Amino acid sequence: MQLPLLGSLLGRLRIVGFLEGLSFLLLLGVAMPLKYFVGVPQVVRILGMAHGLLFVVYVVLVIQASLKFNWSLQKGFGALVVALLPFGPFWADKNLFR
Repeated sequence: MQLPLLGSLLGRLRIVGFLEGLSFLLLLGVAMPLKYFVGVPQVVRILGMAHGLLFVVYVVLVIQASLKFNWSLQKGFGALVVALLPFGPFWADKNLFR
């Protein structure tokens, strides 16, 4: 059984954007407090690595989508910039990728 979103570049971008945004929120909201208030830095290492990988994949997919769909420079750059903000990829999914 194939998931419909995985069949298209835009679908893959939306999935990776969701996962990247979620990993960022978990990193900020769970891992960092565990590191600084409880003294458990291992969670930051694990979530940080996952978030970093997802961020790189997100950037590659945004560049691919920008080229394939002839996005304006503003739209492509905006999709990259919002990934640096908490909840940014969720905003991009709703306002840029649909």
